[in-house]
Amino acid sequence: MTAAEPDAPTSAFYQRGGVPFTASQYDQRLSYCLYVPRDLDIEDAPLVVVQHGTARTAAKYRDDLRPFADANRAVILAPLFPAGLIDPSDLHNFKFIEYGGIRFDDALLAIVDEVAARFPVSADRFYLHGFSGGGQFAHRFFYLHPDRLAGVSIGAPGRITQLDDALPWWLGTQDFEKRFGRPADIEAMRRVPVQMVVGADDIETWEINNPGESNWMDGVEKTGSTRIERLRTLERNFAAHGIDVRFDMVPGVAHRGSLILPAVEPFFAELISNSRDGGTTS
Repeated sequence: MTAAEPDAPTSAFYQRGGVPFTASQYDQRLSYCLYVPRDLDIEDAPLVVVQHGTARTAAKYRDDLRPFADANRAVILAPLFPAGLIDPSDLHNFKFIEYGGIRFDDALLAIVDEVAARFPVSADRFYLHGFSGGGQFAHRFFYLHPDRLAGVSIGAPGRITQLDDALPWWLGTQDFEKRFGRPADIEAMRRVPVQMVVGADDIETWEINNPGESNWMDGVEKTGSTRIERLRTLERNFAAHGIDVRFDMVPGVAHRGSLILPAVEPFFAELISNSRDGGTTS
């Protein structure tokens, strides 16, 4: 018995709707899934990247955003950066951009390029949302690649990096250029629309006040005791550098990423609409 030839209609079916998890050609330890509207009939569709947090619920975020993608003729990309890379007990690798020789910002950009080679998306500038650990990644990615972002939504990060060269990485940006090979381009950051979003009831602290664990640095406690307080600290830090922020506090919501999305969707929808109308996204 010989293997069947690839079935083109079957393959085409799985390139629309919920596209299965696919190994990244950049690093096959990493993968991603997509949602591509079945009736998508445009070139250069907006690409919305949603970065998971510690629980790695990439597929859930992708699925939660399906109605948004259909309504806005957008493609959803949800990377999966697994726990246990190199160290089986590690949970936090991607949040701090570099881990064990892996540059997760470069990995995401490579994935975006891979997607753009297969699907009709606009890859030069994309929209990025992350919640919790994903919010940590999103704002640090923003420091490195503002030129690639059409908008960034920073959701409830438990640990923040302030634009402050007097503070060591990752509390601040001391030796940032030496570490990452480029400076934080504040002027470019000012041109990117920024949302900060958190639930009004996001006040539990057990996960973010954990001295002695691998994702702790002394000084974190000075940025606030809750995720709300820490995000407000980041907002003030951005304002001090002339970076405008839309701050959304979602009533009745605790630390639940899926319940934050209804506040993220209109932020991105407005940017997408303005872009299509020829208006500015800044």
